Amino acid sequence: MKRVTVRRSSIHGKGVFALRALNPGERIFEYKGLVTTWKEASRHHERREQEAHTFLFGRSDGRVIDGGRGGNSARWLNHSCAANCEAIEEGDGRVYIEATRDIARGEELFIDYALEVGGETDQATLAEYACRCGGRQCRGTMLGSP
Repeated sequence: MKRVTVRRSSIHGKGVFALRALNPGERIFEYKGLVTTWKEASRHHERREQEAHTFLFGRSDGRVIDGGRGGNSARWLNHSCAANCEAIEEGDGRVYIEATRDIARGEELFIDYALEVGGETDQATLAEYACRCGGRQCRGTMLGSP
């Protein structure tokens, strides 16, 4: 049975929603896409400047999974400061999304993006990465802790 579906999210654009109850530790799906370098992914994204989504997922080996090229529904996971899922990277560099708590049927799935940016984190940068989760634990940004 299919576990998730993509549809409009009240948080931002599209989101991923549970079609059935999911359990803590349950592996939901793999984050798929073209594995490439950050440099090449950045060049490709610059050519698609009009799009508001990048779908880039950094790996520990310094490369990136570009979910916008050959990706699956995992690319539509939205950010939440109180995420109900987490990304697990296996030794081969594959990234899987797993539930961190019970998730009810119809509930949106979230990960904490914990994004990193180089340089100064000024007000303009914070505004660019503003969080929209609206949760009680919201830290106001999709950036990770300093």
